[in-house]
Order: sequence, then structure tokens, then C-alpha cells
Amino acid sequence: DVVHQRHRLGILTVAAEADEVEFSYLQKVLELTPGNLNRHLAVLEDAGYVAVKKGFNGRKPKTWVKISRSGRAALAQEISTLEGLIQRHRRGTNARPHDE
Repeated sequence: DVVHQRHRLGILTVAAEADEVEFSYLQKVLELTPGNLNRHLAVLEDAGYVAVKKGFNGRKPKTWVKISRSGRAALAQEISTLEGLIQRHRRGTNARPHDE
């Protein structure tokens, strides 16, 4: 259930693409408010799926997100489950006669 929520799935997917991803980038790509993103990150961090690191880039405060090994495993499991559901749907759709 932690990963299945679409925004958390999106966070893990984007975080898996790079070593670290900046908070503002996640916010922009996923079209989330800072508060919503913080809440989803807290859930993922509590589950051990991401690490959140705060620091500075010059004088500007920055937050970076890094997916953990268990986060990668949870993401892979969720994608596998979704792929299975998609295949099942396609088989079911192709097996039924189409209404005209």
C-alpha cells in the first residue's frame, strides 16, 4: 500500500532514475505542492524506501531524495504486479467479443 499510491510510485520511479533527485524537481515533475510532496516523502522515509537529505547549495537550502535498496525492491515488485494486471486485462479484453 505504501508504494501503490500513485504519487509515491512516481517519487520512487523518478528517484530510481538518478543517484539523488532534488525536492524541487520532484515537485515540478509530479505537480505536487511542497506540503503534499513532504507528506508522501515522510511515508516513504518511514517505510525505509527513501532517504531525505537536507543541505545547502551555496546559501540556498536544498533537499535531496535518494531511493534505498528496499525502495528499489518495492518499486520493482509494484511494477511487476502492475504489469501482470495489464496483461490480465489485455487477455480478458481480447477474449470477449466486441460490441458493435
